[in-house]
Amino acid sequence: MRLLHAAAELRPAGRPVCLAIGFFDGVHAGHQQVIRQSIADARAIDALTLVITFDRHPNSVVAPDRTPPLLYSLSQKLRHIGSLGVDASLLLHFDEKFSLLTGEEFIRGLVRDLGSIRSICVGAAFTFGHKRGGNLALLRRLGRELQFAVHGLAAVSFGGSAVSSTRIRQAVAAGELMMAAEMLGRPYSLASPVVQGDQLGRQIGFPTANIDAAGLLLPPNGVYAVRASLGGAAIPAVLNIGWRPTLRQSMPQLRVEAHLLDFTQDLYGTELELVFVQKLREEKAFASIIELRQQIAADIAAARAAL
Repeated sequence: MRLLHAAAELRPAGRPVCLAIGFFDGVHAGHQQVIRQSIADARAIDALTLVITFDRHPNSVVAPDRTPPLLYSLSQKLRHIGSLGVDASLLLHFDEKFSLLTGEEFIRGLVRDLGSIRSICVGAAFTFGHKRGGNLALLRRLGRELQFAVHGLAAVSFGGSAVSSTRIRQAVAAGELMMAAEMLGRPYSLASPVVQGDQLGRQIGFPTANIDAAGLLLPPNGVYAVRASLGGAAIPAVLNIGWRPTLRQSMPQLRVEAHLLDFTQDLYGTELELVFVQKLREEKAFASIIELRQQIAADIAAARAAL
C-alpha cells in the first residue's frame, strides 16, 4: 500500500479512483465493510482503491475535551488498512485550517486533485466537513453532479447492536476483550513504541519493554498473557498494566510493561504490537521485592501455559 499525504500524489495516470473515507479507529468489522466495498468497486472497473483517513481524531482539534482514547496507534491503523488489499491510503493532517473546510469544498478538492472518482464509500451515519455539515445526502447530491456513485453502508451488527469504535472502547475498558475481538474482526492488540523505563525489571531479573501508551485506550489494570509481534515473529510475553503498588512510590505512574520470554534484544524506539490472549490476574501489592519476583516467575509459567 502506498502512503500519501496529498491527494495529488496519487497520479492515477488516467485510471479512475474509488474512495473509502473515515477515521477508521480500530479498522473494525464495519470499517472493513466500507473499505471492501471500495475494493470491489475498483476491481469491477480496473480502478485504484484509495482509503482516506486522518492523522488524529478530529475532536482533538474541534472539541479537545471530548477526544476519546484511541483503540489503535496511527501506524497500527494504517497497517491494518493496508492488510485489506487497498492500493493507497491518503493520510490527511487534521488541523484547525482543515477543520474549516466545508464538506462540499473537501469533496470538490478531491475531484480536482484525483481526476475521475467513480465511487465513494462511507458508513451510513458518516459526517464530515466544518461543523459536520457534510453527510450522505450531500455526497449523493455531489455524486449526481460529478458522476460518482455513493455507498452509505449500514452498520454491521453484533449482539443486536451496531458495531462502532465507541462500543469497542467500552468493551475494552470493561475488560471484555473477547467481545472487542469479535467486533474488531481480529484479537484486540495494543501497539506503541518502546521507551526508556527505570530498569527495575532488569534489576530483579525480568527485563521489561516499557510501552508509551499515551492517548491509547487500555484494558483494566492487571497481568496478561500476550503475543508480542516483532518483525513478523510472534514472541510470547507477559504484560503488566498498573501502578506498581509494591514499590510504594510517592508519585506512582501508570506503567505498561512487557516481559518478552526468552528474548534479550534491545527494543528501544521499536514499535511493539501486543496481542492479548488471556488475563492472568489482577494487580496487587506484595510485601517485598522477593515476593514480587516469585509472583512474576509464576506469571511467566502461567503465560507459557496460556500461549
